[in-house]
This record gives sequence, structure tokens and C-alpha cells, in this order.
Amino acid sequence: MSIDVSHLHLWVTYAIILLAIVSYALDRLSLELTSLGVLGTLLLFFYFLPLKGPDGMNIMSVEHVLQGFSDPALVAIVSLLIVAQGLIQTGALDEPVAFILKFGSNRPGVIVFFSLMTVAMVSAFINDTPVVVIFIPIMAALAEKLSRPAGSIMMPLSFAAIFGGMTTLIGTSTNLLAAGTFEDITGEKIGFFDFTIPGLVLVAVGLVYMFAVAPRILGVRAESTEGATSGSGRQFISQIEIMAGNPLIGQAPVAGIFPALPDVTVRAIRRGRQMFVPPYEDISLQEGDSIVLAATRKTLTNLVSRNPAIVSGSVSLPAPTPDGPNQPIPGGDRILAEVVVAPASRMEGRTIEQTGFRDQTRCVVFGIQRRSRMSRSGFDDIRLEAGDVLLVLGKRDDVMNLREQRDVLLLEWSTQELPVKTHARLAIGIFAGVVVTAASGLLPIAISGLVGATLMIATGCLNIRQASRAVNRRIVMIIAAALAMGTALQATGGAEYLAYGLGQVLGHTSPAMLLSGYFLLVAVITNVLTNNATAVLFTPIAVSLAASVNVDPKIFVYATIFAANCAFATPMAYQTNLLVMGPGQYRFRDFMRVGIPLMILIWITFTLFAPWYFGLSW
Repeated sequence: MSIDVSHLHLWVTYAIILLAIVSYALDRLSLELTSLGVLGTLLLFFYFLPLKGPDGMNIMSVEHVLQGFSDPALVAIVSLLIVAQGLIQTGALDEPVAFILKFGSNRPGVIVFFSLMTVAMVSAFINDTPVVVIFIPIMAALAEKLSRPAGSIMMPLSFAAIFGGMTTLIGTSTNLLAAGTFEDITGEKIGFFDFTIPGLVLVAVGLVYMFAVAPRILGVRAESTEGATSGSGRQFISQIEIMAGNPLIGQAPVAGIFPALPDVTVRAIRRGRQMFVPPYEDISLQEGDSIVLAATRKTLTNLVSRNPAIVSGSVSLPAPTPDGPNQPIPGGDRILAEVVVAPASRMEGRTIEQTGFRDQTRCVVFGIQRRSRMSRSGFDDIRLEAGDVLLVLGKRDDVMNLREQRDVLLLEWSTQELPVKTHARLAIGIFAGVVVTAASGLLPIAISGLVGATLMIATGCLNIRQASRAVNRRIVMIIAAALAMGTALQATGGAEYLAYGLGQVLGHTSPAMLLSGYFLLVAVITNVLTNNATAVLFTPIAVSLAASVNVDPKIFVYATIFAANCAFATPMAYQTNLLVMGPGQYRFRDFMRVGIPLMILIWITFTLFAPWYFGLSW
């Protein structure tokens, strides 16, 4: 009995895809391992049983299976992740965030709505993961002002980011993958704003649901919001030495507060042997003064990163030679961390200067925290005790070397790279250049994104380590595996076979009904499979279905993009869902309770709007 090799290739490809879907959904194996397994299985199968085309050529070679690693869509996605990380690292989005919080004290409900709109708008141009990371503490603070659990608005935050990604070509990697697959099949390109109008309609409906309905569903949850906020209100005692050229020279307090030191409590001003304490009247800062202040770690971080000239005399490293000037810590390689003075440490009973900590470790102590109340004296007079927490600043290698110190215990969870906020405008300029060149069609998104990522690193907005961390290996592996499965599905005729099956079910209906049924099918599958894989696997099917009813294939590709982004019903459907799961204290079924009605609502909205907008008959 002979075996029909063509059918064998088709059904084995289906089996591999089905097993991959099950493995991704069960999540018992890591996504990377499942992706590697898919690639390895496809390579072995098509190597030992080659798939020949009509001309006898092998149409599923090793190069075809692995072409996802060199796909322009993958290059664009990775590059955009790096560009977005540059915005985060330089604090370029801090001012818009502060502007939102400024008006949130009296109208928190309205601010929640406009925050969701802001997230949606920003996510249209930036990878939504860092956007959600930024807004998690903001939404937690607003939830506290509304006196309701943070979980009532954390999920809407994730969904708003997903919605924003539906509106432009670079909104999500899903859009880029679908557009790239469509171009590979037809040679036609999808423009930057080609599907923005229907996307905005879906966003409007989704935002109303998330603001008016989702909080009511989630608001009855009794879980504690503890841990939802990030950061801490603990105060550190710090000291600023005013050296020559310090911008604080000549400044006087306004109503007892120094404008250049926001959110800081100035405990004392030391001038030689004199000590000035609040209230400060008829005094202006001079060269040689020492300012003793109390502030949270977040405030001190902003002070170091945003106003380095103010603290330059306090956070410099010792000179390499006895007579040389102190050396500033390189801007792109600064780590802020907390260490605890160990019991029986040689540092006990000594001041910071007496310990020689800076000379021995090349790390600067920028703050001291103690449970008991400390006097207004400066660093030179504070004698350390076991259990004191020191806020230290230094180069990465020097800070990590503190793990070998017996006198202090490094709290590794507290290590944080300082943003280079002096480069914020530069980062915004690079990002704007990427968006403009891509949106105008001047450069392909892969080229503009890659150039933007290169400029972020070359100009010091990011270092190589930060850029490499922005590249999520899961995304790379899933995309490579999904593209391989999509290529196999296309080469074996599997896409046409599925299109035929769906056409058999809905073939006697109108194009509008076929489009609606297709949208719902993709929307359901994207919550089990990854949205990227769904977009790649179903774009060829969309083209075939459109051809079967003589409709512009772009309409069905747009449906693929919108439906593949309907990742609302499960936490693993999209990475932003996983980001908010902890702060929101969510369970798996919480996503189903909110996400399934939302998915159905989006499907109904698309079903009603798309045929009218695209001129499809019922």
C-alpha cells in the first residue's frame, strides 16, 4: 500500500501545529523549549521526507524552516523593543506621567479614564509592555484615591495597551507579522495607518467597556491590594556638598522650600561650624555648604539622574592619583543599591568617612536609613550601627563586588540601573524619527527600527547590556517557530485546506457573514495560542478566504490583526496580562469573567461596522 506523501506532509504539519498549540496552552514546558521542539521536529521531518514542488525542487528546505530568524518582521520587533527601552531608560515618559498624576488628586475617576486613553494612544507607537510597566504604579495610586482595589483597574490597563496596538502597523508585533506574511504571499504592502479607523472604533467601544463595566465586575473582589504599588515611602538621610559650579549656589528658599529640590525635606544646612535649621529665612546657598536632607529612594534616584550637577560633589569617586580631581561615575553604567551593615561589622561605631568605604569599594554612600530617629547631623557625624541600610551608588561591577564584602550585605533585589535622564530629549528625537520615517514610507520599519536601536546605543541612551535585556528571547523563539509553522502550512497546502473547510461551513453565506465567522474563530484561537503565532498561521487563510468570495484580501488580513489582538480571556494570551496579574491579585477565571464578554463585544462591533465600512454585502 503506497503512502500519499503530499497528504502525509499536510497531516503531519497539522499534528505538529496542534501539539504546539496544546503545549503553549498547558505551559508545562517553557515557551522556548516548545518552540525549539517545533523547529527541530519540522527540520527532521522535512529533511527525511522532502516536500517537492511541481518542478521537483525542495520547497521546505532547512532555509525555509529557519527563515523566521532573519525575517524583517522579527528585526523590526526586536529593534522597536530596544527603542522603547531607550525611552524608559532615559525617563523620557516621566513628564507626561507626572502631568497625569498632577491632576489626579481631585478627579481620580476621570483621570483613570484618560490614563487608559493615554495608554492606548502611546501603545499605538511603542511596544505596550514597557508602557504597562510605567503605568502600573500610577494606576495603583489612583485606585487608592478611589478607595477600591487596584485589581479593579489593573486589567483594564493591560487591555487598553492591547487595544492601542490595534490602530497602527507598529502597534504590536502581531500587526507587523501579519503584514509581513501578507506581503510575502501577495507582494502588497499594508500602510502605517491603513486600518486605523476601524481600529479606533474598536478602541472606543473597548474603552467604554473597560471604564464602565470591567471595574464593576472586578470591584467586588476582596483581595488585598498590598504590594500593588511599587516603591516605598521610607526616608533616607542624605547629604549634598555644594562645590564650585553647583546650580544651587545663590538659591534661596521659597516658603521654606528650595525649588530645585522638590519632594525633599531639608533638615539642616551646614556652613563651616554653623548649622542652620528650619525655618530658613534670609539665607542663600553658598559654595562650600553642606545640605542634610531626607528623601525617599525614588526622589534621590530622580535627583541623581535628572540633576547630576547638583549632586556631583557628593557622588564622585576618589581620584586615581592623590592630587587629581574626583571622578564622576559614568552616566550609562550607574547602579543604585541598598546594603545592610552586617552584625559585628568593622563599620559599626564609625562614620562613613572613617570606614574608608568609598576608597575600598569604589562605591559612594548616598543615603543612610535607620529605624530609630537620627539627629540633624551630617554624614561626618553619623556613627553606623548594625542593621543600618546604606543607599550606595557605583559602577555595576563595583556594586556587584559588594557581595564579597563581609561588613555589608547586598540586597540584590534592590539593585537598579539609574536612567540617563539627561538624554531624554535625545531619546524622544530618535523615537520620533523612527515613527516618522516608518509612517511616511520613507524607510521600511525594519530599517528605521534598526537604525533607531543603533542610535539609542551609540548616543548613550542605552548601553549594550540594557539593550540586550530589552530583547525578549521568548518573543524571538515564538516568532521563529510560528513563522516556521506558517511556512509549512502554506507549503503543504494546509492553509487552503482550512480555508476550504471554513468555506464549506460558511460558503453559502454572504461575504460579511464569512468575515464575521472568521473573526470569531481567530479571536478564540488567539487566547490559546500566542497572538503572534495566530497572526502568522491565519494570514494565509485570510488571503485564501478573501479570494474564495472575491473580496479584497486586505479586509480579511485586517480582521486577522484585530482578532489576533483580542487576547483578553486568558492571562497567558498576552504578556501584559501576565504583568498585571500580580499587582491586581488576579486568578485565571478573573480574565475569563472580564475578557470573554469583551471579546464577544469586539466581535459584534466588528461584525456590524466592518461590512458597512468596507462595503461588503450581507
